[in-house]
Amino acid sequence: MKFRRIMVIGVLVISMLLSAACAQQGKPKGQGTETAKGAGKALSGVINIDGSSTVYPITAAVAEEFAKLNKDVKVSVGIAGTGGGMKKFYAGQIDICDASRPIKQEEIDAAKKNGIEYTEFKVAFDGLSVVVNKGNDWVKSLTVDQLKAMWEPDSKIKTWKDMDASWP
Repeated sequence: MKFRRIMVIGVLVISMLLSAACAQQGKPKGQGTETAKGAGKALSGVINIDGSSTVYPITAAVAEEFAKLNKDVKVSVGIAGTGGGMKKFYAGQIDICDASRPIKQEEIDAAKKNGIEYTEFKVAFDGLSVVVNKGNDWVKSLTVDQLKAMWEPDSKIKTWKDMDASWP
């Protein structure tokens, strides 16, 4: 039930972002507009979205539904990754950046330098599952600290024995 509620909220937020991006086409940066739909006019234009591969499925689904209701709007959704999407966003190349993390300070600074205003919305949370091959009979459990130690940048852990001396 909670997952469904998050998905519905995510779809609504992305729909609002699509409408807002479309309504902003051709407007000077920083000026608010009424959404064309609210003014009784059909939406038209192009909306470019890029970024996180984990957010992509939600965005692609919403973009498809949005396009069905707004035939004169072309929505492009790419998968450049969060960092790649952010670079395109603060360079002014895309309207919406899908990100699987909060915006970093250097990205905030670059956006500000380029006159890009933004609003962050939490659409969903990633869920991770850690599974161990059934042939692995020595690992009964792993802690979050152990997982972090394995996957952090420049980790020294290369084998199971590096994690626990009693493991092969």
